[in-house]
Amino acid sequence: MLPGHWEWIIIVLVVLLLFGAKKIPELAKGLGSGIKEFKKATKDGEGEAEKKIESPDKKEE
Repeated sequence: MLPGHWEWIIIVLVVLLLFGAKKIPELAKGLGSGIKEFKKATKDGEGEAEKKIESPDKKEE
C-alpha cells in the first residue's frame, strides 16, 4: 500500500530536517550518477554475455 498525501508530506519534512535543504541536491545528483553507472554496467554486461553466446571459447572442452 502506497502512502497517502499526508504521509508523503511528513516524509519530505523529515528528510529536510535530517539532511537540510542544501544537501538534498547533492544527494539527488549522487543518486542519479549511481543509477546511470548501474545502467551502463548492466548494458555492458549484456553485451558481453551476447558475445559469449554467439562465439563461445574453444577452451571449454
